[in-house]
Amino acid sequence: MLYPDLFKSLEKARWSMTDDVPWDDFHPERLSEEQALTIKMNAITEWSALPATEMFLRDNIGDSDFSAFMSVWFYEEQKHALVLMDYLERFKPELAPSEEELHAVRFEFDPAPPLETLMLHFCGEVRLTQWYRRASEWHTEPVIKRIYDLLSRDEARHGGAYLKYMKRAIERQGIEAKLAFSKVGVLMASSGRTGKALHPTNLHVNKALFPKDTVQSRLPDPEWLGHWLDNQIVFDKECESRVVGGILRNLSSLFGQEFETVTQLNHFRKKLTA
Repeated sequence: MLYPDLFKSLEKARWSMTDDVPWDDFHPERLSEEQALTIKMNAITEWSALPATEMFLRDNIGDSDFSAFMSVWFYEEQKHALVLMDYLERFKPELAPSEEELHAVRFEFDPAPPLETLMLHFCGEVRLTQWYRRASEWHTEPVIKRIYDLLSRDEARHGGAYLKYMKRAIERQGIEAKLAFSKVGVLMASSGRTGKALHPTNLHVNKALFPKDTVQSRLPDPEWLGHWLDNQIVFDKECESRVVGGILRNLSSLFGQEFETVTQLNHFRKKLTA
């Protein structure tokens, strides 16, 4: 089982909202209304770990090890929402999310192949690590800069945990796992072609609710993510290349084959299919 060791390693790295967030260093003149609003949107987005966890537990009913790990992932992701909400309640209470706004992102996700979902969320953690690093750099208020740095480090650790389950899947399911991971890897590393922020919270997950079946579509401002990425934290081509590079490097290690481009990964996928 992977869960016992993952629990211990994540427990050692866990930060405290009381001791590790420098609340007393808050500088009100360094927090703009524009910045505070993005904090609200990210807080609500992080709250969507709730329906994601419900999805994982439902679709992995036969995998108690991974399901147990969800207890740690869910706790830490909800903590992300909580620390962002706490920040707003302390310093910008009029922008703190309401219970109704939070509950709006709790909706059922359609069943999906567990291996593809695992890879999707691995890529999401790789991307979110970079998004939050940029957010920390963009913000000018020291407390929120520190919070985003803590969140970024958590997302990187979560990605590492998912990777361990991906390695186990390849050991157990071989080509089936490689096909699932390469298929989703091509999709999630192709944001440059789609012109869209490819993250689990921005993908359609419930046909019956279309088009309001993405997490982002259920936020108070469904269009905020693109503006945040393009015009605020400025997640440019260089930043995007770090995401794509991270996905390709990890798949290279998993598959024992070098992928320098998405095209090479796609060729590998086609060979597996054949």
